[in-house]
Formats: sequence, structure tokens, C-alpha cells
Amino acid sequence: MLNNLSKYKIILASGSPRRHELLKGLDVNFEILVRENISEAYPEDMPFIQIPVFLAEKKSEAYLDLLTDNQMVITADTIVALDERVLEKPENKHEAKEMITDMVCRKHTVISGVCIRTKDHMESFYAKSTVWFNNLSEEEIDYYVENYKPLDKAGAYGIQEWIGYVAIERIEGSFFNVMGL
Repeated sequence: MLNNLSKYKIILASGSPRRHELLKGLDVNFEILVRENISEAYPEDMPFIQIPVFLAEKKSEAYLDLLTDNQMVITADTIVALDERVLEKPENKHEAKEMITDMVCRKHTVISGVCIRTKDHMESFYAKSTVWFNNLSEEEIDYYVENYKPLDKAGAYGIQEWIGYVAIERIEGSFFNVMGL
């Protein structure tokens, strides 16, 4: 499979350090190119399961004018859904604390959509995981919010960080999906 990629110059269109880490872990050569101000709006009535692929495809369209015959762009989007309510990236620490508090002792769904596009072809797919949180005290939530970066993550947490070690009871699905790719 990786031999098929050697004919392409791969562009990862993401500023996410987690996506960078995951793609590096595959020993794939790629460059990072992020276009700013791509709208992440989606129809309000869209089922949450469809949102990540919709957004990944929308992001990939912003790179069409750059692609040559030997280039491939990878775009992605991850959402967290709690009872079908989409938890976006929090706007501030207070909102991050509220999101994490809402997930305590409950399960939520993490969906990552990916779009791989060349000049002439596009493939999109998604992965879905269910994550169960243990109980967390208010002090533990405060500790996480103050010592980590919840504002750049859907659902306000990173499973690969401290909170993943202490708060995740179990996962059905892919750990890497929960990380964002």
C-alpha cells in the first residue's frame, strides 16, 4: 500500500500536531500546508455522523487549485458528539470545563472524517469510536484545563494526554480516531 503513495507528493492540510504525529508514525513523507479561513460551517439539520466527512471534503476543495498530477492532499475533521449534540472546540476554559463535566461518567462518540484528494479523484471515509469517561472531580477537571490545551480540541480533551490516562474507562473503536485521524 505504501508503495502506491511513492508516486505522490503528499500534502497534509492540517495544523493539528496530533495528525502530524499520526502520519509521521506511518513513515509517510509529507509536507504541511494549511490554508487559513476555510469555513467549518455545516447545515444545522445535518446528522452528526455526516459532519466530519462533509467538513473534510469542504476543506479539500480549498486545495484543488494547487494540485498537480503528482500531488495528493489529505484533509480531516473530528467531532465529539454527546447525545447527538456536537461538542465543537471550546471557546474558553469555562466552556472546556463544562464540556468535560458533561462527559463525566457517560459515553460519547468521536467521529473523524478524512478526505484524500488528487487532481482527478477523491476518496472520503470516516471512523467512529465510542468513549466512556470515568468519574472526575472538579479539581481533576480544573487541573486538566489549566495544564493542557483543551481549546484546540473537539470536546475539549486529548486522549493521548493526562486525561486519557485517568478518565477513559474504555473505548470501542480506534484510539487513533479519537486522537483525530
